[in-house]
Amino acid sequence: MHQDFQGRVQAVVDNIRQVVVADPEVIRTALLGLLCQGHVLLDDFPGVGKTLLAKALAQSLRASFKRVQFTPDLLPTDITGSSIYNPATREFQFVPGPVFANIVLADEINRASPRTQSALLEAMGEGQVTFDGVSHPLPRPFFVVATRNLAEQHGTFPLPQAQLDRFLLSFGIGYPDLEEEVEILERHEHGQPDLTPVLTAEEIVAMQDQISLVKVSRPVKEYIAGLVAASRASPDIAIGVSPRGAVYLQRVAQGRAAVEGRSFASPDDVKAVAHAVLRHRLAPRFSQPDAAQCIDAILGTLPVPL
Repeated sequence: MHQDFQGRVQAVVDNIRQVVVADPEVIRTALLGLLCQGHVLLDDFPGVGKTLLAKALAQSLRASFKRVQFTPDLLPTDITGSSIYNPATREFQFVPGPVFANIVLADEINRASPRTQSALLEAMGEGQVTFDGVSHPLPRPFFVVATRNLAEQHGTFPLPQAQLDRFLLSFGIGYPDLEEEVEILERHEHGQPDLTPVLTAEEIVAMQDQISLVKVSRPVKEYIAGLVAASRASPDIAIGVSPRGAVYLQRVAQGRAAVEGRSFASPDDVKAVAHAVLRHRLAPRFSQPDAAQCIDAILGTLPVPL
């Protein structure tokens, strides 16, 4: 993989770290979601920087950005757009909604009703919006970053499994350690700087195309298939990983290989991204073990190809 690819990734990570105090690997994982043409669900407790990370990523790119604050009274057309009568032409004209942007922040997505949540399904799965029988393509790149607060239960709607499966990656940021907490306080003492874009939408599209050229050998494909099969056979898991999940796991492994500067994906790439790709696709039968422990158990027992 060309060194320019790695340089661009590092430039975005460094830019975001000007305002986001977090593990660089967390920032890199969020960027990986964009580079792999997927979508990201940030799952964590309130106030740890989920929205800030999404906004900083958007500000680092010279691309269009829209934010949608999900609420119980939000309608599907508030996201996708709707037809409005044009007196001049005496016809109804489609007016695009905020989903027609390169980067869309779906803030607190689980506060909207299932009907409104489902308005994103076609957009996230097929890169288009169909209204009145007419399909409207979304811009490229198209990237949804959704946030969900783990502590909130009142006034929220659980995301259906079909919606969760549309997200390429799901992960949290976590609480900072003492040194990071002090750094956050220092940065907020005089306000945060505005970020300057370091990549264009066209450069992101080119990087997305490069990732699809990363080779995946037969043994690595069999390793991925083995992980997926083990998730379906496990007595601790009620719903295993779907075929879409297997495809996504391969894609993100390719993306990680590209970020690491390699033109081929390895089993280590698969293991490194397994939690972020698989944890929201699993439905454990019981509270213990949880999804993360189930994934660890599968990774620990499945032979790794040489």
